[in-house]
Amino acid sequence: MSANWPERISAFLRSPSQFLCITTSDIFLAEVLHELRDDRASDLIKVLLLSPLLEHPTLLCPSVSVGEETALELMSVFAQCSPKSLPLRCHLLLALTSVLLCSCCVSSHTSASQDFLDLLLQMAQDTNDAQAGAALHPLRTTACDCLRELEACLPGLLSQRLELLSSLRQQENSRLHQAYTGLHALALRNAVYLLTQQKGAGAGDLKAALGSNEGFVWGEGADSAHPNSESHSDLALFSPLTLGPMGKVPSLQTGLDCKELRSLLSSLLEESYLLTSLSQAALLRRLVEVLAMVPAVSPTIFRAQLLRLLGTCKVCLLHTTLLMKAAFTDSLFSAEDEAFLLKRLVGLSQHPLLSTPEKLFYMDCILHFPENRPISSGDESLPVLLTPRLAAALVPTVFNDSVSMLARLNLLSLVYLEEGEEDREGQGGRGLAYLYDHLTSLLHIVENQASREMVVTFFRASFLFLLHFCHVERYSEDLSQRLCDLYLRRTRLAPHLINLADRTQDRLEESGWAVALLRALQRTITEAPLSQLTLQDLRWHLRILARVAEEGEVLQRATLNFLLCVITSSSSALCVSGDWRLGNGVLGVCRRLLLHPSLDSLLTPLADLLQHLTCHYGETDIQDHARLYYTLLTTLSQEKLAGVLAQRGTERGRQAKVRSLSAIMGETEELTSGLTVHQTERPLLRLVKLDKHEPDECKPEHKPDSEPACETESSPGQGGIEDYRAQFQSSSFASEITLQYHLTHIGVHDPHFDKLFSIRLHFDLTDGHYEEVSDISVPCLFRTRKPPTVRLRLKPKQPYHTTLRASAIFTTEDGLSWHSPLADLHVAFPEVFLPLLAPLGWAREKKQRVFEGIWGEICSGQSEGDLTNAATSLFCDQLEDLAVGELVEKHFQRYLVSDLDKGRCKVLFFLPPQSHVLLKVITEEDAVQVHIATDNWKLLPYINSYLEDITKEMHSTQQVNGDV
Repeated sequence: MSANWPERISAFLRSPSQFLCITTSDIFLAEVLHELRDDRASDLIKVLLLSPLLEHPTLLCPSVSVGEETALELMSVFAQCSPKSLPLRCHLLLALTSVLLCSCCVSSHTSASQDFLDLLLQMAQDTNDAQAGAALHPLRTTACDCLRELEACLPGLLSQRLELLSSLRQQENSRLHQAYTGLHALALRNAVYLLTQQKGAGAGDLKAALGSNEGFVWGEGADSAHPNSESHSDLALFSPLTLGPMGKVPSLQTGLDCKELRSLLSSLLEESYLLTSLSQAALLRRLVEVLAMVPAVSPTIFRAQLLRLLGTCKVCLLHTTLLMKAAFTDSLFSAEDEAFLLKRLVGLSQHPLLSTPEKLFYMDCILHFPENRPISSGDESLPVLLTPRLAAALVPTVFNDSVSMLARLNLLSLVYLEEGEEDREGQGGRGLAYLYDHLTSLLHIVENQASREMVVTFFRASFLFLLHFCHVERYSEDLSQRLCDLYLRRTRLAPHLINLADRTQDRLEESGWAVALLRALQRTITEAPLSQLTLQDLRWHLRILARVAEEGEVLQRATLNFLLCVITSSSSALCVSGDWRLGNGVLGVCRRLLLHPSLDSLLTPLADLLQHLTCHYGETDIQDHARLYYTLLTTLSQEKLAGVLAQRGTERGRQAKVRSLSAIMGETEELTSGLTVHQTERPLLRLVKLDKHEPDECKPEHKPDSEPACETESSPGQGGIEDYRAQFQSSSFASEITLQYHLTHIGVHDPHFDKLFSIRLHFDLTDGHYEEVSDISVPCLFRTRKPPTVRLRLKPKQPYHTTLRASAIFTTEDGLSWHSPLADLHVAFPEVFLPLLAPLGWAREKKQRVFEGIWGEICSGQSEGDLTNAATSLFCDQLEDLAVGELVEKHFQRYLVSDLDKGRCKVLFFLPPQSHVLLKVITEEDAVQVHIATDNWKLLPYINSYLEDITKEMHSTQQVNGDV
């Protein structure tokens, strides 16, 4: 139907919400399915058409019914596909899986999901391609993947098919054996877990489950385990179990009689050599979970695999080995195994042939190493066997990349912290001394104009060192002094120093190192010779001093003296230059000094500084701000000054943002309430739809200037339709629909809201089918008076149903403003109908000519306008003559072009902006035929639903009358 499918699919995948603003999901889905059934479309196009169902199935199939209908269509397409169209058939299986799962068809036990599962199992049972041949090997692979996805999303679905899955796995000799093994292991794990949730389950139940081949579990197994099910709160089915001392694994008490399970596990482990590394890791993880839930089976069953796993170079297998160790500890791993595994991790962490991500992973494994006898359970706790001697291979060097260097520094810091080397002198403290020497080496590199990456690495390394050894005064004090010297050489590092002080103060709340560093930086800046001070250095100095001024513990007299010297010095060019940024930096320091606890002792020099800026600074904005600060300083008390200026409140000596005031007036509760729009606790208003249609609603507002007051029957046959269409070309023509509502109170009676004033109704669109809706003003609403009528005017872009989100802002008698949500307004498809928009004065005969003209164009396909989407249809139903008359009078009266005569009439619906639906109602014996013609074929599904609804209503009325 559409030749530009690649562009349309690309637009949908790029932005589904924007794409669905110009159409609906129902229409787009119908078009996709129609094109899939078209034999003329190539397999490549059909695979492309399945992309929306694979990527966004919930948008196109939002309900179970839509999902099932879509699945049936896809299964029909699958059945009609040529056996040679393997890519298309594989994609159809994947699309079916996505649609059935995301629309909850599988959890709802629909017939489509049952048929699809039977189809998948039928394809999976063709082991070794005995029936279909090797050509269909990819199809079986996809079928196994779909079954595994279904089992993963609905755990326990295949729990009664374990014997069949085991048999298929043992029979398969091709490379597809790996897929069967993964599917069997997943189904086994879920089946055992579900047994642990059953009260009284034991060895007999486990044996029955392993030998069962009864069908799919549609009951409490898969259904209650579905993520959308409210009856199942255990999410362990959908995620790996937490293994180890801190995890709580459910157990199945089976006694010692578990030979069937033990035999099955041994068979799976013996075949694990045939799998790829990733598949082996997934299989071992499933089997570890099974053994953790069945304590009767000894973990020594993994012993034969342990030697291979301990010597593996695959990251996934080594990670699985660590998970195995966390689950079984000394039940499977001896002390020698533990020591060997730790040494191997240390060796791999610095192996020159491994990539940086792999080395970082191994170092993280060391930090979270699962010990046989864990002492602590912190986030990062080193194993006891990791001694400084063993960890010496991981000492950081300046030749390491930045990430590896920081990881090594953190690991070694923990090692030396555990050993207590910060308290040792001489030979015993060499490890900590080496780390500090490494930090100073980085500092020397930064001094010599290092790259930005190295600068960031140095400050991160400094933070890590302080995080562990801030209490070692000989190192922390020396680091502070070195940082001050570094700052004098490279003032551009001011932001890094401020960030280091902030982060250290956040993490080490009881330490005073950050304050000491800021105090040292203040001393360094204020004691430096002014003759060497440049404007660029001054800009960074002001940022440091502004941060120092936030600390209430630091005296600020030196800062003020430094600023006064810089500003008032005869050799200073600062005031003359009028640099706005520098002036703003000075004001930033002054602002923080106005909030300092020791402001009383700083009053005189601060006032002199602000007055000098007001009189001599060469920038007007800076002068104005300085004048404001001077006025506040000299007229307000310290408490009021803090209330006016404080955008921040004090927290641990620093200032944290809490509020911002835009005026100097005091904030009161009355002022706050009057300026605030309050939110109601529940909806207070509602819009009640009126069924009554006013006469002027049916008339078009447009009247062409050239239209005469009346028409005669002598006009040409085509004059009617040409004149009718001419009005669409006028710029003043605007077709819209008007809906009427009563605005009323709702909910529990609250006297406070009995009288509402200045009501403003706001409407938000939920789709792109209509123009933006203007707000509606209602003067007042009194509970004791007749409710006001609200006229909502909608201008459609597309003639579809829609939903509007409504809300109201109003004022109560006490002057307070309130905001309240309203219930959504649903605009049904029949409410979009309008009568024929004929100019005023047209006779019925001319309207009939318009009807016949449009009908003829649609049926003949000779369109003079935009009728390329024209279509016809037929609707039939059994109704008596009396019921047909009642149907026409009740539903079609406003839209009649010709009256009902001998069981026949003509109806025309105009749907803004420019669509038409024409009906010819013909009664024959006990049936009614409704011939439909429209210039927009996309409206046919909605018209059909509308006709079904009104005829069902008439049938119900006939039945009630018959009963009476």
